[in-house]
Amino acid sequence: MSEIIEITATRARQAAERICDFIIHTPLRRSEAFSANLAANVFFKLENLQTTGSFKLRGATNRLLTLSDEERSTGCVTASTGNHGAAVACATKKLGASGIVFVPEQTSSAKVDAIRSYGGDVRFFGTDGVDTEQHAREYAQENELFYLSPYNDEEVVAGQGSCGIEIVEQLPAIDAAFIAVGGGGLIAGVGSVLKTHNPDIRIFACQPRASAVMAHSIEAGRILQLESEPTLSDGTAGGIEADTMTFPLTQAVVDEFVLVDEQQIGAAMRQYMDSEGHTIEGAAGVAIAGMICRKDEIRDKNVVVIICGGNISQDTLTRVRNMGTDSEC
Repeated sequence: MSEIIEITATRARQAAERICDFIIHTPLRRSEAFSANLAANVFFKLENLQTTGSFKLRGATNRLLTLSDEERSTGCVTASTGNHGAAVACATKKLGASGIVFVPEQTSSAKVDAIRSYGGDVRFFGTDGVDTEQHAREYAQENELFYLSPYNDEEVVAGQGSCGIEIVEQLPAIDAAFIAVGGGGLIAGVGSVLKTHNPDIRIFACQPRASAVMAHSIEAGRILQLESEPTLSDGTAGGIEADTMTFPLTQAVVDEFVLVDEQQIGAAMRQYMDSEGHTIEGAAGVAIAGMICRKDEIRDKNVVVIICGGNISQDTLTRVRNMGTDSEC
């Protein structure tokens, strides 16, 4: 077990205690439909039921709670494709602080509305998440504000890892986990917890083929600057910062990357919403589609899929419902 994994898991345990009064301890539910269809024991970790509708509240809250009162009072700046921004807006409001959220120009209207509903000051910049992040960092530095990264921060990663702490408490016997990946904060934190709990747990990192920057970067052994195409999984889309701490952690915890296309994501979303009764966003569909593509590997296994978010615009939901049949893995 690498030292970086153990340190991250320890920080995740500390984060879980720190944020427990500010978040929802989300359910882990067995799906009868998916379990029967895949001949496995399939459990969904329902972070779509988290306050703000995604796991991002964990990391944002933990980071803000590690700041001094003076640092929080000056306010913070962040960059987001939507969910992290809503989390920061919600957390700053609860803690009596303020925050500016920069988002890419094509960010889902539902996610922009969510940020604003929690009192966030939304500002648009760029078309790729990595450009938005760079601009937000520069803005924070120029205005002497704290920059709260969506993933490139050890305390944000630790906060996301608190989701893993709950998972192993709810289901100690886990064989595999499927987790959607964008910047890598969720899989770095949760993966560290799961691997510390049991190194034999297989961690599947799931990404849309249209925007698989982390997968291609891991394969190359360095972070690549790649163009992303439009995808239903807007929450994981775009580039990643060149110095991100999540890169070595993702390298350490991931056993296999699974890339899925838009038809597979849409089909997975429809199957989940029809059988489980919850509306989910594209990033959650990516993790489900990844599991379906690895059905032969998970037969008779205890499998956890993190339903990372449920924030989706009505237009995107309609498009998902009208998409064609899924393609082969």
